[in-house]
Amino acid sequence: MLIPGMEEQLKKIPGFCDGHVNCDVLVGYKAVYRVCFGMAMFYLLFSLLMIKVKSSSDPRAAVHNGFWFFKFAIAVAITVGAFFIPEGPFTTVWFYVGMAGAFCFILIQLVLLIDFAHSWNESWVEKMEEGNSRCWYAALLSATALNYLLSLVAIVLFYVYYTRPDGCYENKAFISVNMLVCIGASVMSILPKIQESQPRSGLLQSSVITVYTMYLTWAAMTNEPDKQCNPSLLSIIGYNSSSTASQGQFVHWWDAQGIVGLILFLLCVLYSSIRTSNNSQVNKLTLTSDESTLIEDGLPRSDGSLDDGDDFHRAVDNERDGVTYSYSFFHFMLFLASLYIMMTLTNWYSPDPASEAMTSKWPSVWVKISSSWIGIVLYVWTLVAPLVLTNRDFD
Repeated sequence: MLIPGMEEQLKKIPGFCDGHVNCDVLVGYKAVYRVCFGMAMFYLLFSLLMIKVKSSSDPRAAVHNGFWFFKFAIAVAITVGAFFIPEGPFTTVWFYVGMAGAFCFILIQLVLLIDFAHSWNESWVEKMEEGNSRCWYAALLSATALNYLLSLVAIVLFYVYYTRPDGCYENKAFISVNMLVCIGASVMSILPKIQESQPRSGLLQSSVITVYTMYLTWAAMTNEPDKQCNPSLLSIIGYNSSSTASQGQFVHWWDAQGIVGLILFLLCVLYSSIRTSNNSQVNKLTLTSDESTLIEDGLPRSDGSLDDGDDFHRAVDNERDGVTYSYSFFHFMLFLASLYIMMTLTNWYSPDPASEAMTSKWPSVWVKISSSWIGIVLYVWTLVAPLVLTNRDFD
């Protein structure tokens, strides 16, 4: 939808390019908003429809697990219909809805990242204790050092390219504050009290959180409206793109921050898919049941015989006794994911009728920078929770 060749076809849609706006700039972004609106509404509809589905005996469970042709047709119909919604305030309102949904999805990413950091450290520490301790200790130390080295390089580059001696005070504050809180979290992770309650807590988890915090800091600064404090990646590497962009059109079709965001989204989905099957904490996040509803066909009967003398066993998950995950929450997660993809593809840019351009706005900056702070708070809470809630088991 952001390909320039698509613009001419989109302009033919009645009402799609009405108003005092520069359609050459806005049409691709508006198309992404409409497509993602259709997908988001489709998932939200099914999220509401699947509320309180407890087992496969519920008629709504058949809709969730089947009727693919009709569901695909409904999704296409909603998406096509979205293109005929009168412009008015739709794009601006949907931008803020997308920003709120993307913020929630970033929080889910943070929870999964913290779980990944702890799981990674526990896995390597266990292998180090089982045998070949020198090898695994070296690997643990190398990974930790690499993460902190990347974070240090990022901080230096941030100060060089995203600040100025006589300005960019917000960026200076963001970089400095996040650097200090990351140092504080790292020191806290190795305090004697923390180590006593969580022996496997260490700098590897802190280094992972630090790297991700630096990414969120960079993502926030790439949305700052002041372009003197927000140089494009092409200008940083020495490519002069001023001749190809007109004044006021702050649009980058393939922004580096957007590409990294999509890669992290795919990794997040992959990790959650792998971990939900064997990790109780991720199961709680996705409202997944810890109890298996698998039944085995062909098991020995009470008389000890087998059907047709066949000793082949087949496992079937029919969810008659209970669903293995929340159908409603599953679709709600896809709803949030659609909004996150929408904001990532459009670089969190907002339509600005006054300048007839897609521009960065401060709310996008604060959403990302605040999510980095929330991530640090969540990680610190995983460190101090065993000390505060002594009557709970955090294993």
